[in-house]
Amino acid sequence: MKTTEQSMPVKIIPLGGLDQIGMNITAIEYDDTIVVVDCGLSFPDDEMLGIDLVIPDVTYLKEHADKVKGLVITHGHEDHIGAIPYVEQEINMPIYATKLTMGLIDGKLKEHNLLQNIKRKIVTHGQIINLGCLRVEFIRTTHSIADASALAIYTPAGTIVHTGDFKVDYTPVYGDAIDLQRFAELGRKCVLALMCDSTNVERPGFTMSERTVGKTFDSLFADHQEHRIIVATFASNVDRVQQIINSAYKYGRKVVVEGRSMVNIITVAQELGYIQIPDNTLIDIEELSNYPDDKTVLITTGSQGENMAALSRIAANIHKKVTIKPGDVVILSSTPIPGNEKAVSKIINELEMKGAKVIFQDTHVSGHACQEEIKLIYTLVQPKYAIPVHGEYRHLKRHAELAESLGIDKEHICILSNGDVLELTEESAEVTGTVQSQGIYVDGLGVGDVGNIVLRDRQMLSQNGLVIVVVTMEAGSSQILAGPDIVSRGFVYVRESENLMEECRDVVDDALMRCLDRGITDWNRLKTEIRDDLSEFLWRRVKRNPMILPIITEV
Repeated sequence: MKTTEQSMPVKIIPLGGLDQIGMNITAIEYDDTIVVVDCGLSFPDDEMLGIDLVIPDVTYLKEHADKVKGLVITHGHEDHIGAIPYVEQEINMPIYATKLTMGLIDGKLKEHNLLQNIKRKIVTHGQIINLGCLRVEFIRTTHSIADASALAIYTPAGTIVHTGDFKVDYTPVYGDAIDLQRFAELGRKCVLALMCDSTNVERPGFTMSERTVGKTFDSLFADHQEHRIIVATFASNVDRVQQIINSAYKYGRKVVVEGRSMVNIITVAQELGYIQIPDNTLIDIEELSNYPDDKTVLITTGSQGENMAALSRIAANIHKKVTIKPGDVVILSSTPIPGNEKAVSKIINELEMKGAKVIFQDTHVSGHACQEEIKLIYTLVQPKYAIPVHGEYRHLKRHAELAESLGIDKEHICILSNGDVLELTEESAEVTGTVQSQGIYVDGLGVGDVGNIVLRDRQMLSQNGLVIVVVTMEAGSSQILAGPDIVSRGFVYVRESENLMEECRDVVDDALMRCLDRGITDWNRLKTEIRDDLSEFLWRRVKRNPMILPIITEV
C-alpha cells in the first residue's frame, strides 16, 4: 500500500514479549493512529516471591490514548489475552478477535465486571477492519488453540505481517489448514516487514500435526483398558481435549474435566461449537465414584507442575475429590516450559511413589513452527525487513541467523528489546528511542503496588529472616521504660539461642545508651544506630544478615 505519505515512518513498539516467553503486546503506530496487537500476561519466576501475575506497562499507550484505535488479538492463550481486563481499565480500547478468542476474552471481562463497558467485535478470517489510517486483515493460521490468526497490517509506509503464534498444520483437529495462499499473495504485493514467531526456531524440521497425538492416545487407551486414566494438559489446548474425549468415547469411558481454567475454557468452546462431546460422556466430578476406575478418564490442569493446579493437589493428596490409587495411569500431555522442569519432575516422583504409572513420552506436539515452517513463511512473504518476535534473546538471535540464511540483508534484520521504538520506511529501519516497558506485578488485588524494592525485601526475608527490636521510651525525658526486647522470625530458633538473644539485647542497649549520652533523641537516628550495630554484631557472630526492624514506642 503506497501513498504520498510514504515518507513518514511506521513505528513498531514492543511493550512485551521480547527477551521472554509470554506477556506479548506490541503497538503499531502511524501518524495519529495506534493499533495494539495482543495483550498478554506472563507468570512469575522463582525470584518474584508472592507475585501472582506480571502484566505489561502501558504508560506509553495511556500517554497517547487519543491515538489508540483498537486492540487486535491473534489467539486466545493467556500470554496473548490474559492482561486485557487490567489494561482495559486503564485504556478503554475496542477489541477485535475471532469467535473462540472473543469467547475466552468475554469470560475474563465478565470476571472483572467490564463486559458492558467495552466495545467488542468478532471478526472472521479474511475480514479487513479499518482502524484510523491503518487497516488490519485477519489471516487463518493453525496453532494449539482453534481460531488462531496472523495479521496483515496495511500502513501508508507499507504492509507489516505479524504471524502470531503459529505452526503449519495441514491436518488440524478443528477447522481448516493455515492459509498459505494468502501469505503468498501478500508476498507478491511487497511486504515491508515480517514479525514472526521465534519460540521453536532452535528446532530443525517441521512440527508434527496435532492429529498425531490422537493416535498416541488411542494406543495408550488400548494398552491400559483395566486402569483409570488421568490426562494433564494445557487448559487452552481445546484440540487436545477433543482428542482425549474421542479416545475415551471409543473405549467406553466417562470423562471428568477438573481444574477451574480447564472447565471455563471447555465450557466456552462447547457453547461456541469448537469441541464436540458425545451425549452422556461428560460427567461431574461428584459422580466419579459411581463408575469403575477402568471406565473413567480425568482431564486436568497442572501439566507444568503449578502449585495450585488440580494435578499438583492430586499428587500431594490434598485434592478433595480425587486420590491416586496404585495402577492409575497418568499421562502428561505437554513438555515442560523452560524453568518448570523441576516442578514437573517433583509431580512425577510424587505420583510414582503413590503407585501411579506416569507416561510423558510422545504425548505432546508443539503449537509452534520449527525451522522449516519459519523458512516457508519467509519464502512466501518475502519481506524487506525481518523482526523476530515471541522469544528470549537466544531465540531472537537464532531467528535472525535463519532470516539471514534465507537471503535477507543483515542490515534489514531488527532484534528489538521491550520498549524499543523502531521506525520503518522503505529506505531505512532505525531504533529512535525507548519507552517505559517494565512488567507490572499483580499480587492478589494489588496491581503495581509491589515493586522491585518490595521484592528485594521479600527475598531478604526469605533468605535471612527478620529480627524485630522493640523499645519503649518515656515522652519528654527519653528514658528507656521497657526493653529492648528481641523478636526473631525465620532467623534462629529463639529457645535454642537464648545466649545469642541476650547478647543482641546488650548490643542494642549499648547503642541506645551511647546515643542518649550524646543527646541524640531523634527516632530515625536511634533506629539507624540500633540497626547498624546489631547488623555488624550478627554478621561477626553468625555470618548472617537478617532484616532488622527497630520499633520505638513512646508513652
